[in-house]
Amino acid sequence: PTAAYQEFTVDNYKEGIDYIRRHTLPIVLKADGLAAGKGVLICNNHLEALAEFELMILQSKFGESGNKVVIEEFLEGIEMSAFILTNGKDYILLPEAKDYKRIGENDKGLNTGGMGAVSPVPFYDDALRKKVLEKIIQPTIDGLQQEKIEYTGFIFFGLMIRDNEPMVIEYNCRLGDPETEVIIPRIKNDLVEILLAVFENNFADVKIDTDERAAATVVAVSGGYPGLFKTGLEIHGISSIHPQETLIFHSGTLYDDGKLITNGGRVLAATSLGENIREAAEISTYNLEQIYFEDIYFRVDIGFEFREK
Repeated sequence: PTAAYQEFTVDNYKEGIDYIRRHTLPIVLKADGLAAGKGVLICNNHLEALAEFELMILQSKFGESGNKVVIEEFLEGIEMSAFILTNGKDYILLPEAKDYKRIGENDKGLNTGGMGAVSPVPFYDDALRKKVLEKIIQPTIDGLQQEKIEYTGFIFFGLMIRDNEPMVIEYNCRLGDPETEVIIPRIKNDLVEILLAVFENNFADVKIDTDERAAATVVAVSGGYPGLFKTGLEIHGISSIHPQETLIFHSGTLYDDGKLITNGGRVLAATSLGENIREAAEISTYNLEQIYFEDIYFRVDIGFEFREK
């Protein structure tokens, strides 16, 4: 199950214009390729959608990734992600996650590569998990076999939950970032042993042992991101973070002449475990407050809708 859609390139550009003009609002435009997590645009009026469509197709806003544009129905609901390890026939279900794409608090502002994530997802109960397994995950495995696609590895299911029904909004052949930073810390097993068992088709030998605690990761970004931002700024305070309390994952960092400096928009992420999402997020936030570089920014509301009052 997924959103209704059509695909357009420069060859049928005029048809795309007509399709947008007739489309109900909001309109979703997707670059059909990798775009650093920024290739999905939600347009609330037709003029905006037409302008973005022109930028993507005719002016290569996303480079070759935007040579083909998918225009699709806007799905309202709650996003989350499910993950499996598979050999294309059998699979292992991994912990689920929910990430936060918007730059601003309460999910406002521009899309980013991800400002944080939480796991588990409180509304992902047994009934919803059963629907995801039966309607999405197993049919995907069946599809790999029907289309004779040989694949061993991770599959990421980007889901929209609408009226308690799951719909697919994207697939990835990886765990995702910042989802990985909350999934892996909750898996108690030796990750190498799990990967080896999948490679050797010993699925019967694998049982995922998941930490019952919640995990929350908060991403620190450079001021101005996802627009223009500075790099080469020295990062202070990272040595004060105790790894048994909070894990620091490096993304846009670099060592230069013995100094740790920024080297990207999303600079680093802090992940902590807690008895609930509020506690985990507060620990991560507190530890990010011990780190400093010029114009550092991070959201202090990751997991906001699940934080107990």
